[in-house]
Amino acid sequence: MAFADVILAAGARTPFGDFGKSLRDVPLARLGVHVVQASLARAGLDASRVDHLVFGNTAPVDHDGLFISRKVALDAGLPVESAALGVVRACGTGSQAIVSAAQQIESGHSAVAVAAGGENYSRVPYLAHKVRWGAGRGPFEFVDGLDYIYRCPFTRELMGDTAENLTARFGYRRDEMDDWGFMSQMRAKAGITSGFLARQIEPIDVPDGKGTRRFAVDEFPRPSITRAKLATLKPAFKEEGGQVTAGNSSGVTDGAAAVVVASRAEAERLGVVPEARIVDYAVVGVPPEIMGAGPVPAITRLLERARMKVSDIDYFEINEAFAVVNLHAERQLGIPRDITNLYGGGISIGHPPGATGIRMTITAMHHLADTGGRYAVISMCLGSGMGMATLIENLRR
Repeated sequence: MAFADVILAAGARTPFGDFGKSLRDVPLARLGVHVVQASLARAGLDASRVDHLVFGNTAPVDHDGLFISRKVALDAGLPVESAALGVVRACGTGSQAIVSAAQQIESGHSAVAVAAGGENYSRVPYLAHKVRWGAGRGPFEFVDGLDYIYRCPFTRELMGDTAENLTARFGYRRDEMDDWGFMSQMRAKAGITSGFLARQIEPIDVPDGKGTRRFAVDEFPRPSITRAKLATLKPAFKEEGGQVTAGNSSGVTDGAAAVVVASRAEAERLGVVPEARIVDYAVVGVPPEIMGAGPVPAITRLLERARMKVSDIDYFEINEAFAVVNLHAERQLGIPRDITNLYGGGISIGHPPGATGIRMTITAMHHLADTGGRYAVISMCLGSGMGMATLIENLRR
């Protein structure tokens, strides 16, 4: 069932930090609090009016990691009587936070919620499984906690290997993927230069030596990269005949994002300006070994449910987990490149799954408001073999 009248407003996010750089010493809860408070401030909404927080996160870190939704809610100033929910749906976790918040509104269990999410992959620990019960003689292994995130739970392949599988199965070429990677970098560069991306970013103070500094611009984009340089990069996952490189794959990044989700009537009563409404969503499974195919059936099902066609959509945000994901959606569905990811994507901005779907939604909301378009689709592939897509409608036309 589609959502009747659930609105979105006042999205905000941190700049995304490169792995091990600006955000590595910032607890995830602080990132979450920062964006929730920023979103509420942009909405002109007092935290006491929010009755539910949904927080998406794929990698619990820090001592409060398993309680992150409640920790963020109370530290952001939500009332102690409010409820908090943590969600995870692989790379669609940020989008799921929005959907879950909308479901709370639609079912009458909430009137005003905040959907938020984030990751601090730089803080994911190494694990020593044998230590608890005694390691015994000899060396023992530390396992990188990120390995649990970046490997398929069925095949134990790295997610990049599944991108290679999709590339081989459908005959995509390295030069096509590098073209997309370069385009993503140039679009992110333009989005930074024009100030478009700055509108969604709430700068944050980060540790710097014995003091702090203001962190305000995404750290992962490579604005000086050349197409020729991308062509020289070695395959990252498959040595012999590999097509997937660091230049046509998403980056490991840290960051958080949030957006207000409410019933239209309650938003208007509280003076919150509705910017968009969430219309519907779809999640579809695909073979795990080609998880990058996920957006195709997810978008197809979403449009079928809405009785719409690709040509009815004014803008697409399709997460660039790997360039082949976008090439596949483009080829299979006929999605025009000139209305997709116009401000960069996972390859240039980065991909912290708890925040990515929210970042993409905010971008789509701003694009529709700027251009007067009506509908946008936000979609991504999901590790373990799924695709997710959401449909939003612009309310500022």
